[in-house]
Amino acid sequence: MKPSSVTCPCDSGAPYAACCQRWHSGQAAPDATALMRARYAAYVLGLTDYLLQTWHASTRPASLQDDANAPPLKWLGLKVLHDKQLDNSNASVEFIAHYKVNGKAEKLHEHSRFVREQGQWWYVDGDFLEG
Repeated sequence: MKPSSVTCPCDSGAPYAACCQRWHSGQAAPDATALMRARYAAYVLGLTDYLLQTWHASTRPASLQDDANAPPLKWLGLKVLHDKQLDNSNASVEFIAHYKVNGKAEKLHEHSRFVREQGQWWYVDGDFLEG
């Protein structure tokens, strides 16, 4: 089955073609939450170029090279807990992403910061949270 005909990995419930595929194809995400969901979907789909392209230049790593010895992650789902438009140029999104590594269920709980410049939202950084 083509990715465009399946449910989007961002857990929106929408088909990929009507959801994150447009952001992955180059259209600017309309808000920080849409960008965060598209970035999660990019992790699921292995779209590392998109992840780097949507990372703010001030905090962007040179690459997303995984440790060759690290076990692979299997992403299981996303839950957006809170999103907040702080002003016209700044927003935050708190989410939990569930995954498995070595057969063990884990979760990533993050409070992410986003900035909007020249009409485009960028991921800046995030704080990992417990619980």
